[in-house]
Amino acid sequence: MTLRDLLKGIDILAANTDLDAEVNCPRYDSRAVTPNDVFVAIPGFELDGTSFIPDAMAKGAAACVVQSGAPEGVPYVLVGSARSALALMSANYFGRPAERLKVIGVTGTNGKTTTTYLLKSVLEIALGAKVGLIGTLGNLIGGEELPSDRTTPESFDLQQLFSRMTRAGCEYAVMEVSSHALALDRVASIPFEAGIFTNLTQDHLDFHKTMQNYLEAKSLLFSMCKAGIINADDPACEYLLSHSSSRNVTFSPSGGPADYRAVSSDLNSGGVRYLAETPRGSAWTQVKIPASFTIENSLAVIACCCELGVPLDRVVSALGIAKGVPGRVEVVPGALDFTVLIDYAHTPDALENILTAARKVTSGRVTVLFGCGGDRDKTKRPIMGDIGVRLSDYAYITSDNPRTEDPQAIIDDILAGVHAPPDRYTVICNRREAIKRAVCEARAGDVLILAGKGHETYQILGKEKTHLDEREEVSAALELRYKKHGTDVSV
Repeated sequence: MTLRDLLKGIDILAANTDLDAEVNCPRYDSRAVTPNDVFVAIPGFELDGTSFIPDAMAKGAAACVVQSGAPEGVPYVLVGSARSALALMSANYFGRPAERLKVIGVTGTNGKTTTTYLLKSVLEIALGAKVGLIGTLGNLIGGEELPSDRTTPESFDLQQLFSRMTRAGCEYAVMEVSSHALALDRVASIPFEAGIFTNLTQDHLDFHKTMQNYLEAKSLLFSMCKAGIINADDPACEYLLSHSSSRNVTFSPSGGPADYRAVSSDLNSGGVRYLAETPRGSAWTQVKIPASFTIENSLAVIACCCELGVPLDRVVSALGIAKGVPGRVEVVPGALDFTVLIDYAHTPDALENILTAARKVTSGRVTVLFGCGGDRDKTKRPIMGDIGVRLSDYAYITSDNPRTEDPQAIIDDILAGVHAPPDRYTVICNRREAIKRAVCEARAGDVLILAGKGHETYQILGKEKTHLDEREEVSAALELRYKKHGTDVSV
């Protein structure tokens, strides 16, 4: 590939190097440069990429791409935006793989992860399609899991993922699109088939400075996609509709005026049920994620899929068996007359939210099993102790990931915040034993929350990770419980 080919679509302001020379890969990290690569000097928040040009050249870079002056004697290409150039160069290098996928972006303060997981699951079930996913918890190519260190990867890494998806036979790519990614051009050059807006609440003001800047960053997605799916219940809706070039539809989880509406909704410990009224007819919808946000997320999925041409009946049928985010209000199957939820709640706010939500959907008690991580913030431990016991009917205080701390010392820190009588809680240091006891002591109508571990399938003891999958532990405990009571649970 020539340098000119690599720079296709980019306005070149000046250059002092041969654009027809053969080059290799665009690089934004000087440490990764190999001979004949092209180094893109990204302006950073603390360090400017131009300060790494000497290092890149010493490693054999053929040229550098800059948006401000390069050191004297260095072959360079001057562009208006190095970040935007990196996105286009990366797409060119990998052969524009996103053009061979139907890419769906989801943006918003809350709900991106759940919406992307539901959307991936529905497309797989309803269409039999192979779907890639890019997001906070990791990246998926079909069933293959890849690690992730940010919600939306840097543009080069993103295009590399798209390339892997196309080679693996993916038809769709569903991705979380953060406000940072939009503002920093990580998703520039991606032809989004559809974009979903969930909601906007205060967040990331350390980066955006004002809510208006934050909103403007979110709105950029809707100048990059064919179809926009926008939450009519959010105050940002009008701004997004008037500042987009996409073909937009709206959805209302509360049943207000919109193209897609959820009415007659019911929330219980088994999930949510509502009537979805759409331009393509109405259909009762059931999703097995017992949380109020499920209506918003699943209705967005219905609107998106319908706008992409998926029949409504297939979408609704798929949602009934769709998988949400592992470890986020995840219902563990097998309990006959009570509900077991696994949730990643490991902060005071998150624990309070899940306990408050559970109270709204249960006819019985709310019980909770929780601990606190070792080698982490100690100040939250008594706060979580207070919240966990005060907002539940009964609490099982146990270990989380003790790491190098003494598990009992962590529990003692938790107990310092507990002011309830001792008949409201018990302490069982071994998490496996605590799960077994909590499951065996559950009563009809109860909601039992296993908080803190979520999607994790391990426990960190000392510096070692040992296998601990709470789903397996619950299943074993249920088998013990029903065997003890002589209940036949075979189907």
